[in-house]
Amino acid sequence: MQVIKNYIEQNKARFLDELFALLRFPSISADPKYKDDVLNTAEFVAEKLKEAGADQVEVCTTDGYPIVYGEKIIDRQLPTVLVYGHYDVQPPDPIELWHTPPFEPTLRDGKIYARGACDDKGQFYMHVKAFELMMQTGSLPCNIKFMIEGEEEVGSDNLGKFVAQNHERLKADVVLISDTSMLSMETPSLETGLRGLAYMEVEVQGPNRDLHSGVYGGAVANPATILCQMIASLHDENNHITIPGFYDNVAVLSDAERKALNEAPFDLEAYKKDLEIEDVWGEAGYSTIERTGIRPTLEVNGIWGGYTGPGAKTVLPAKANAKISMRLVPGQDWQRISDLFKEHFEKIAPKSVKVSVVAHHGGAPYVTPVDSVAFKAAHNAIEEAFGKEPVPTRGGGSIPIVALFEEELGIKTVLMGFGLDSDNLHSPNEKYDVFNYFKGIETIPLFYKNFAELSQ
Repeated sequence: MQVIKNYIEQNKARFLDELFALLRFPSISADPKYKDDVLNTAEFVAEKLKEAGADQVEVCTTDGYPIVYGEKIIDRQLPTVLVYGHYDVQPPDPIELWHTPPFEPTLRDGKIYARGACDDKGQFYMHVKAFELMMQTGSLPCNIKFMIEGEEEVGSDNLGKFVAQNHERLKADVVLISDTSMLSMETPSLETGLRGLAYMEVEVQGPNRDLHSGVYGGAVANPATILCQMIASLHDENNHITIPGFYDNVAVLSDAERKALNEAPFDLEAYKKDLEIEDVWGEAGYSTIERTGIRPTLEVNGIWGGYTGPGAKTVLPAKANAKISMRLVPGQDWQRISDLFKEHFEKIAPKSVKVSVVAHHGGAPYVTPVDSVAFKAAHNAIEEAFGKEPVPTRGGGSIPIVALFEEELGIKTVLMGFGLDSDNLHSPNEKYDVFNYFKGIETIPLFYKNFAELSQ
């Protein structure tokens, strides 16, 4: 442990400088105008893997953005860890809500503010630096492979093809991912599962053009109004989702499992204070921890239509649109849920409008086995680094590709994240604590040590 701490202390400034350089790339995969920036980010990641000591480093082309692959095979008889991460980031909008520019990383009060600071550049780069540390100190006890993609934020469409075509290359004993959160640095935790995702876009079309709201209002259906009514109908008075068949296969936890889940430290008043809300909201009969971990949801991610510029324009819009995501739990198939949503949304539309529904992307939920060698290795590593046992939790987010790793490669995934739920993921002023960054670099080599020992 002291060797690890000494190496980190000696290289702290450089480790931060390199992360800041990575964060300056506006690698926004959702917006084509940033194509060159995304490609340049991939090249940067590849170069840093080479510098850290990886062999066979390659920027692998796909039908979309490239996947950066690198490996270090020290002995094929030893276990192999496949590290997954993503170098693409969410759009920073709305820009005006950022206190400092999203792609000019800023250090304030021990926190790094930048888009991608936590999701996922800061977290996957911990693995690159931990790998460097093990190489430089002669302490790498396992083989290691890296697969860092550039399309996670837009559905990982091409990663699935890459995995299917590279079974031998990606052969490993476990996938290790840091793209999740802990309860806190005082109460470390280890996620045992993730929710799945189904992402939809809907359009409600009314008249063939925008109309004068005085001349036509009250006689022609307003698509914006209709869309709001349709969306509102997707939850009942208990905030239960009303799509027929939506809950058919939802895995229900036992009373004992729910009790254990709710024993995780959680301060409801602090939660509300942090978000500046008067009360929480959600499905009746479940706690906040359950609502964000073991229950499915339906959320509006964006809604638009009509005139939204300055001043007034009395218009009845020709159409209105919304983006809607559903987080799914074990038992739910994202493609079936997408079909159920489409069928229901089209069915509830009045004859006065036309509705179109497009499914963008999705992924299956995932539960990690807590009795596996890899999970125990992560548990022991966190306990050694933090001086206390990690609390098992269920993550509310989604990493759609995780279920595919098991399906295609036949291996389990360990979710060893070091972010915090308060890190403003996908929001303005995303951040990542400097402490968390270095704590991750300290903990990851301990995972390898434990994994090698437990695998014997």
